[in-house]
Amino acid sequence: MNLEECRKEIDVIDKELVELFVKRMNVAKNVAKYKKETGMAVYDAERERKLLEKVEENAGEEFGDYTRRLYSSILELSRNYQSKSLASTSGLSADIIKATKETPQLFPEKAIVAYSSAACQKLFEKPSIMYCQSFDAVFHAVESGLCSYGVVPLENSSAGSVTQIYNLMSEYKFSIVRSTKMQIQHNLLVKKGVKLEDIKEVYSHAQALSQCSDFLSSLGKDIKVTECANTAVAAKMVAESDRNDVAAISSELCASQYSLEIVKPYIQNTKNNYTRFICFSKKLEIYPGADRTSLLIKTPHRAGALYSVIANFYSLGINIIKLESRPIPESDFEFMFYFDIDVSVYSEKLPAIIDLLEYSLGEKNIKYLGSYREA
Repeated sequence: MNLEECRKEIDVIDKELVELFVKRMNVAKNVAKYKKETGMAVYDAERERKLLEKVEENAGEEFGDYTRRLYSSILELSRNYQSKSLASTSGLSADIIKATKETPQLFPEKAIVAYSSAACQKLFEKPSIMYCQSFDAVFHAVESGLCSYGVVPLENSSAGSVTQIYNLMSEYKFSIVRSTKMQIQHNLLVKKGVKLEDIKEVYSHAQALSQCSDFLSSLGKDIKVTECANTAVAAKMVAESDRNDVAAISSELCASQYSLEIVKPYIQNTKNNYTRFICFSKKLEIYPGADRTSLLIKTPHRAGALYSVIANFYSLGINIIKLESRPIPESDFEFMFYFDIDVSVYSEKLPAIIDLLEYSLGEKNIKYLGSYREA
């Protein structure tokens, strides 16, 4: 057979395969109805294991492995289709729709905001900033009602994710209302009159220290590096210290606030040093233009569990912007997954994926972190 004849034969086979696949999915729909009536779970591990072993054996040695992989995909699609058929509108979906209607059309210009960052100035026109000693304190300030909003760094282009924030996300109830990216310029701050050669200890947050590691190395091995809750705290420690041999890696804003001098500007490793910040509130607020949603998802501890979740996004045509795994605190090597997905809050795809995930994983394993846009 020549190439053209082979392709014609493949076309005929493909037509038959599609017809059989559609027929199989229609039967799967009936299976879903039966499972719903009897309260059975969609996923039957033992049934699938036996089926995969059977098709692999039937295909023979040469094509057994390929056939097993093909049927793994077919079974995944079947589970997904059954879950979509069985999923009903959840309370969370209703809350999201309600929030889009009740949230004001304009993002607030004035607000009491917890943290210390230029990001507050970018997000709010006239913020009243309440400086906190730690990221935990920022979340607590918002949860307790001391502040309307909190602003914290989530990830940096050179130092990676701020792991502590992901842990706090799982502990507190909050809603992300906006995010922003900012170019970060780190400076070495000292008391007036202190010279670079006088410095013996440098204070700053772990992320800032990592972002300025090249400069710190250039100071020599005798320099002591001390981690602080954040860069603002570091600047305050220098200002309040009775020593004249300490410095802080912090911002120009903090230099002005604590009457410190910049003895060395722009000490970050790279010029293109960007940090992404999130702004969050206690109550669910969804402002117009929200086109990104963040979720925390806990998957069952079994092979293919994460793949099944990702397949749900794929089936609805939803793009995953970010996926990060984090160990669950006080657990035995169990993980939760942080997702940023690219989907408008006004799209039918958002309630569809929420309902589907809640049905397949259970409400307790899904944490909705908010829908928002990046400023």
